[in-house]
Amino acid sequence: QLVESGGGLVQPGGSLRLSCAVSGFTLDVWTIGWFRQAPGKEREGVSCITSSMSDSKTYYTDSVKGRFAISKDDLNNMVYLQMNSLKPEDTAVYYCAAGRIASLADIPYDYWGQGTQVTVSS
Repeated sequence: QLVESGGGLVQPGGSLRLSCAVSGFTLDVWTIGWFRQAPGKEREGVSCITSSMSDSKTYYTDSVKGRFAISKDDLNNMVYLQMNSLKPEDTAVYYCAAGRIASLADIPYDYWGQGTQVTVSS
């Protein structure tokens, strides 16, 4: 099970930290990805962090590089997405997902959370 939290309404330039509580998976083995879907648009991969066995490598889509940071707490089975310098185009429902390989495509991910809404607006 994956449960996202931390979404909300924020002004442009602001920050939010999303959390993904993971149960039934061990972060030693699974890659966790963050995806987002804006109204009328396809789901987009935002970031992912590989398993601890794969050295917890991080990946980002170009549009968020330098603004977003993914991290995890293996002990507490939590994955975070720190989002800074938010823009209106970051508005979307954000999902976390568990998969076996590092990818910003959604196909390799087997399990998904229910999503949390992020709205960036003045």
